[in-house]
Amino acid sequence: MTFEQLELIEPLQKALRHENYVHPTPIQAQAIPPLLKGRDMLGSAQTGTGKTAAFSLPILQHLYEKTGGRHHHRAIKALIVTPTRELAIQIGDSLTAYGRHTGLRNTVIFGGVGQGKQTDALRRGVDILVATPGRLLDLMDQGYISLKDVEYFVLDEADRMLDMGFIHDIRKLLAKLPAKRQSLFFSATMPDTIVELSRKILNNPVKVAVNPVSSTAETIQQFLYYTNKSDKGDLLLHILNDPDMDQVLLFARTKHGADKIVRNLKKAHINAAALHGNKSQNQRQKALGDFKDGRIRVLVATDIAARGIDIDQLRYVINHDIPNISETYVHRIGRSGRAGEEGTSISLCEPEENAFIQDIERLIGLEIEVVENHPFPQTDRPMTAREKQEFEKEKQRRKQEFFSKRKDTDGGRGRSGGYRRR
Repeated sequence: MTFEQLELIEPLQKALRHENYVHPTPIQAQAIPPLLKGRDMLGSAQTGTGKTAAFSLPILQHLYEKTGGRHHHRAIKALIVTPTRELAIQIGDSLTAYGRHTGLRNTVIFGGVGQGKQTDALRRGVDILVATPGRLLDLMDQGYISLKDVEYFVLDEADRMLDMGFIHDIRKLLAKLPAKRQSLFFSATMPDTIVELSRKILNNPVKVAVNPVSSTAETIQQFLYYTNKSDKGDLLLHILNDPDMDQVLLFARTKHGADKIVRNLKKAHINAAALHGNKSQNQRQKALGDFKDGRIRVLVATDIAARGIDIDQLRYVINHDIPNISETYVHRIGRSGRAGEEGTSISLCEPEENAFIQDIERLIGLEIEVVENHPFPQTDRPMTAREKQEFEKEKQRRKQEFFSKRKDTDGGRGRSGGYRRR
């Protein structure tokens, strides 16, 4: 099946072509048709299965068809509630990408930051609101948000909400929603408490269930570098010092981060290009074409922009930023080692990402091989002023020694002795 076979309107089809989406994932193929018909849905699915597009596309289509693309008065028509700011931001980015030709406006609100920018966006008017429970209720109490016009409600990662103690917030929220609405409920697991909650939210729902990708191909060698955030740029150059790494797909967490990495690589005379949602269709196609043809050595992509990319015989994937969603790691590194070919994945982990690695290893059922001997090791604890001074001196010495050797070998592209194919 292709997306063109689903009954999606042309503005959405155009956006999907822009994203290089061709074939829907299993949950998208199962969920989109009944959601377009207005059915409620109970979904057993984790992030990484494609469920964001599964619920976002029908919501965008319903809202576009009702407005005809004209937006004189904006009120919150769709509400998507998710447990963490990271997931909220990802959903917001997806809605922006899929809805680029609809004229619909979304915004994301979450706690832990000042509310000024968020309330400014709400005053300007939004069609779709993505929110974490605490900040949502807070802004409702302050009078910035009214849910009286909501026609579409999505509760995402319900089991995680309960684990994080949001059950009382969810109950408060449900009491504020209009009774007449289309509701979607997603949870990775279905314990009794989740089933009971779903009954209060849903009306005669369609049920869909998919299993997440949890295993990595045996043909992919996985390596892990523990380092510090400030050293990631230098560590990346150290790794790319291996000339055997002639074609590398590198993942960054944000569009801004991807652009910054490209600038730093170009300063080091490494051909690189960024691939993300702020790039035009022509820029994206050129970057991908240049990468496939060998004119660009490193393609730096965000997760959303990289969806749909299929590169034959890609051998190297680098995670510059460790994904906070374990399934995303599996999808990323799975772009190498396809069709029986050997592949190599390399992950650069800063202290704040250590917990993400533990989650990933639990999901894939193995420990990722740690590269111990490199010039930019991670510091395990806060250092004293004297220790920090000595550490910086030693780091600079090793850095100068490394780059001095680099100039003397292979015209500035000496091997780091790393990732030869077995």
